[in-house]
Amino acid sequence: MPAPRTLPWPLVTLFTVGYLSPYLLPTTVGRLSSGLPLTATQAGAIGSALLLSSATAGFLLASRVDRIGARTLARAGLALAFLGYGGAALTGVVPAVVAGAVAGGFGSGTITAVAASGIAAQKDPHRVTTAGLLGVSALAGALYLTIPHLGPGHGLPLAAIALTALAVWPLTARLSGPAAPARTSSSVAYGRLPHLRAGLLLAATMTCWSLAQNSLWGVSGRIGLAQARLTEVTVGAVFAVALGAGLLGVLGAGVLGSRLGRALPIGAGTALIAGCIALSASARDLSSFATGEISWNILYPVVLSYILGLAASLDPRGRWAVLVGSASSLGTAAGPLTGSVLASGMGFPVMGELLAAGLLLIAVPMTAVALRTARRPLPVVELPVEAPVPAQQAYDTASSNSYASTSAR
Repeated sequence: MPAPRTLPWPLVTLFTVGYLSPYLLPTTVGRLSSGLPLTATQAGAIGSALLLSSATAGFLLASRVDRIGARTLARAGLALAFLGYGGAALTGVVPAVVAGAVAGGFGSGTITAVAASGIAAQKDPHRVTTAGLLGVSALAGALYLTIPHLGPGHGLPLAAIALTALAVWPLTARLSGPAAPARTSSSVAYGRLPHLRAGLLLAATMTCWSLAQNSLWGVSGRIGLAQARLTEVTVGAVFAVALGAGLLGVLGAGVLGSRLGRALPIGAGTALIAGCIALSASARDLSSFATGEISWNILYPVVLSYILGLAASLDPRGRWAVLVGSASSLGTAAGPLTGSVLASGMGFPVMGELLAAGLLLIAVPMTAVALRTARRPLPVVELPVEAPVPAQQAYDTASSNSYASTSAR
């Protein structure tokens, strides 16, 4: 029996820090609103600007990771995240906070581009992405339990992201530099993107999918505080439990792997998420709020992992993985502001119903893409990651599945 291969931990940790800012979005937006002279809509707009900057980085860097070098880009992204989020945490001047959040968001997007490109190049991206999702869910859950007890102010969530970026920096020494060529198992075209129509359709629907998710996620804290009349400590505890439950979903996705294909988890999972969003948005007590948030957080990373796994299967160089991930960030960016506007104009329950209906509609084309591409295997490209093992044992994982990712959020 061959020895089990280790995970590429630099990619796992980069994935974790890259996705931490969207995971902390509710508390970040809530703290901006309560700690600075901002309305809820203005705070949501800052959250959107942060995530839009992250999406922009992904679109700009999708095809440049291997040319510039994973190590160089990762370090640049970590530096921007540390300086941007850290600067925003240390000042109460609103324009400076906005500038820091935007700079930090661009850093997060750069980090995510490196991680997504590298993970897509692994032989078993699903396993690597599952580890990344476990990491970001566990870290975000711990922060939701801790931050309410550290005092008021807008800076704590931002400072947590900045310090996480600083802690990850030493691991970038094991990533490839710009001079290291990628090793390929077969020839791969480096020009036109393969499966163009399927990729564009997936990217477009992924934008809408993430928009719906994060319209709710961006105002979930306000639903708990204002509509369900819970305390910040209770809301933070619900989020921590929900993210902990999300770990079970991630583990379940890892166990299932490709056994159910991608179409069923994406289609049926999105439909179930729609129901969870409607329930959470209409919550008026702890029971309904916790049920909606926990159920949603169990399903969200599972479906997300299969969607990004589908994107990775379209191009072994990872370009579609980065582009679809950036499209997800684009939807995520519009989420806080969209949720705030819908909630202010129509109320939380109607907002939830509209988002749920939209998810049901886009589940159809996403499932169709998964069905159409299910039998299109592509060659594997291994990301060059420097490791303290012989070259032929460079970071990859051996299993039968294609990439399934997080995020996202």
